[in-house]
Amino acid sequence: MLTPDAARMLADYKKWANQETYAIVLALPPEEIYKERVSLFKNIARTLNHIYVVDLIWQAHVEGRPHGIAALNTVTHEEIGALWEAQQAMDGWYMAWAAQLTEAGLAEEKRYELIGGNTGSMSCAEILLHAVNHGSYHRGFVSDLLMQIPAKRPTVDLPVYKRARAAAAAA
Repeated sequence: MLTPDAARMLADYKKWANQETYAIVLALPPEEIYKERVSLFKNIARTLNHIYVVDLIWQAHVEGRPHGIAALNTVTHEEIGALWEAQQAMDGWYMAWAAQLTEAGLAEEKRYELIGGNTGSMSCAEILLHAVNHGSYHRGFVSDLLMQIPAKRPTVDLPVYKRARAAAAAA
């Protein structure tokens, strides 16, 4: 069972990993961010947009409202800077949500309907874990795309996050 402290840590990790990734991506020339490459979402911006879209979908499920997303490759923001602003706001939402979760809140089941029409329910703990894992999975795609440039890749493993947070706390 996920504890409230672990939920807060996972939301913070999600935010940190996105910051580390976008810091590298935003330093690239725009033509590299949007260049079509061999990958599921075709370029870096579209891959990051997919992470955001799935975050939106699960936010809606948590809030008990329709998500209004028609496809997983829906482009919500054409420009990478606007996408980064939206992702930061979304990460802030996940942080605030996780901050108020209790053990009972983590166990609360939320109904969902996926884009393909499949329905089900998951606990809030499972939804948070899914959002974190999904972002990690697709940031891996971004790392692969960065290697194709070649460019620096973000190091966003959990032990790196823990060290970074410990160093910041000690400073």
